[in-house]
Amino acid sequence: MPLPRFHVDLSLQPGARLALPDSVAHHALRVLRLREGDEVVLFDGRGGQYSARLEIQGKQAYAQLGAYDPREAELPGRVILAQALPSGDKMDWVVEKAVEVGAAAIQPLAAARSVLRLSGERLEKRVQHWRRVAIAASEQCGRNRIADVGAPVTPQQWLERPVEDGTVRLLCDPDAELRLTEWAAGVGTPPTTIELLVGPEGGWSNKEYALAREHGVCMVRFGDRILRTETAGTALISALSAKLGWV
Repeated sequence: MPLPRFHVDLSLQPGARLALPDSVAHHALRVLRLREGDEVVLFDGRGGQYSARLEIQGKQAYAQLGAYDPREAELPGRVILAQALPSGDKMDWVVEKAVEVGAAAIQPLAAARSVLRLSGERLEKRVQHWRRVAIAASEQCGRNRIADVGAPVTPQQWLERPVEDGTVRLLCDPDAELRLTEWAAGVGTPPTTIELLVGPEGGWSNKEYALAREHGVCMVRFGDRILRTETAGTALISALSAKLGWV
């Protein structure tokens, strides 16, 4: 059975003894019911992980770190999911599953037809919540790096920003002539970065389609079925990983 894994935003070193942050200690002791001497795994998000043994003194939990393990579970290429904000709390599910299938970053987009509208303190709290979801997903799935979750921007802001060489942009369009598998079969050497743009429940607006074409975005469809917005990104990343030999 895999050992419990915890992300700690601290500098980790082999042989160190450190006090676990309150949130980590609460999860370990109150939620998972771990006890003195139990083995866990800690990672700081910079790559690799450490074996550790719990020490409990009153209400405080400590970890005695063991050896460094350089294990990684990242995709060979960088995938960024640019997800138009869905309704309700669906973005939680999007972030969680995108992290599990290997997304390096999730960029929320405030699309023209996005139902969810956020601003001010409510926006800041929601972004911090999504980042905590990404951390929890990394703990669960075995990744030792934390996917970045950005603050929402408009599709225009996202498309007009500079991109690095070797970046390919794909937009999920159920009416596109080109299938995702056809694109992947003809890509040759896989790009270093793939940006996947997924629209909201109401789809992209005509202006957003035009803007995407102006910036060289390739329109692709997953297949003959229309996927829900919260499903599309995970399905596309999984299919791309399989077709490009990244799994």
